[in-house]
Amino acid sequence: METSERLPQEHRKLFRERMNLGVWFKSGEPWVWLTATAVGTSIIAVLGLIGIIAVKGLAHFWPADVITFEYESELGEQQISGEVVQRERVPRAQFEESGAGRAIDISGDPTRLMIKSGNRRVNPPDFRWIYTHDITKQEKQQDLITFERLEWGNAYGTIVELRQDGNAVSTVNPWRELKKRIGRVVDLRRQAKSIQNRSIDRINYKLEKLRLKQRKRELQGNFNTSDLDWQREQLNQEYALREHELNDINVELDRDTVVIAIAGGRESVIPLKNIVRAWQPNAMNVFSKFGHYCASIWAFLSEGSREANTEGGVFPALFGTVLMVLLMSVLVTPFGVVAAVYLREYARQGVFVRLIRIAVNNLAGVPSIVYGVFGLGFFVYLVGGTIDSVFFQAAKPAPTFGTPGLIWASLTLALLTVPVVIVSTEEGLTRIPKSLREGSLALGATKAETLFKVVLPMASPSMLTGVILAIARAAGEVAPLMLVGVVKLAPTLPVDGNFPFLHLDRKFMHLGFHIYDVGYQSPNVDAARPLVFATALLLVIIIIVLNLTAITLRNRLEARYREAMN
Repeated sequence: METSERLPQEHRKLFRERMNLGVWFKSGEPWVWLTATAVGTSIIAVLGLIGIIAVKGLAHFWPADVITFEYESELGEQQISGEVVQRERVPRAQFEESGAGRAIDISGDPTRLMIKSGNRRVNPPDFRWIYTHDITKQEKQQDLITFERLEWGNAYGTIVELRQDGNAVSTVNPWRELKKRIGRVVDLRRQAKSIQNRSIDRINYKLEKLRLKQRKRELQGNFNTSDLDWQREQLNQEYALREHELNDINVELDRDTVVIAIAGGRESVIPLKNIVRAWQPNAMNVFSKFGHYCASIWAFLSEGSREANTEGGVFPALFGTVLMVLLMSVLVTPFGVVAAVYLREYARQGVFVRLIRIAVNNLAGVPSIVYGVFGLGFFVYLVGGTIDSVFFQAAKPAPTFGTPGLIWASLTLALLTVPVVIVSTEEGLTRIPKSLREGSLALGATKAETLFKVVLPMASPSMLTGVILAIARAAGEVAPLMLVGVVKLAPTLPVDGNFPFLHLDRKFMHLGFHIYDVGYQSPNVDAARPLVFATALLLVIIIIVLNLTAITLRNRLEARYREAMN
């Protein structure tokens, strides 16, 4: 009897649970939780990726200790000094199959260290693998110095002697004297760079303008160039004077050298003009290392690249990226807004307008490389070639605008991102109540006044949303830029002190292409790997900063017009 009564109760309980579960699914709450989980997972993945990039990139600038290792190898007892870059375990089976070492008397998998030993010019290579079981001795010498050079990478060693004009310099504290002389070299190098950029480049620019002016007169049949010859003579005299000053500085730069002893007992002679800076990492405390760390990051942001982009800074690429994105934003905004306003406010709604909207939406899915090919053919060859034929005949056969450059890269990216701005702006125009337009017209305003004083200001948050999405996509594009203006190494920046100051025809560097070049085209992959992470982090930060700026402006505009919308 008890069993027969218990069964209906259990069935009713199970039925209620199933009903509650069905109601729960019908309420949509499971999909809310699923969406929240997906969003949370995506955020964690993005933050984790940025964290990995930040750790691997920023760790490169920390002044690591330089350790001297003595180890056994097939060539006998060896000694090197360097920084420990990487530590990894090698499966024992793989180690034994490779025949990389002798029989080892250890349990488990052997461990090996990647050592950045530097001194590539006299003792290559500058990265070596050492198994920990082969190491017989290791120590940190307090007087060991790291030299950052303009070429050939880092050098590690201790001072043997300083030389001035080939003669040994007698000094009580060689390290202090070395720092003093490096500071002198840095000042001289800065003076030489100033003369080159501000004087010699300016003179060369003016001489080229005079040549083009003379050529233009010759094409017009005017061969009277006496006034141009006088200006050219003045510029040549100034050029000779600046060149003499530059030669004097170069002589001063050649004065000092330093002889260092590297691991293994060998010596190396380094001209001080090739040294960027030097430090003693093993003798530095935490505060001095942090100061060096900040200075290294600043140098990375403010200096140009060296050694096929594997060393130095990324300022030209940083400057080119920001300038191109700003120009692209200035170009894409009016085109996108005008197209959206016409489609929504003026065009008669019908089949033709619907086809245009479909085409705009389809353009957003076209691969970016297709835009690059179109930009090369239309903007560079057709538009740029026409401009050269009409306005720059004197410069032919050398192209002025008929070659890839900053303006064509900006226009190509503007064309790539204009569908995003059109769609976003049109959605903003759709959300504006019709009563606001009618009220403005009823008060006597024309349709144009209503558009510019009522509709567009209220749709500005949606416009900025489109610009935000355009910036986020354009800043990271690389494929089309390779065809329409970006280069591995640009000789000059697009902005300088020569009229018209902003040179839209010049080629430029870009952080995205810089990452590709350093990561896949570098002759020294191990040296370039940290710079790939650091540059990638910088590009992500730039995109975030630009987006946050636009988002802040959008939120302020939304707050201003929210009451009117309601």
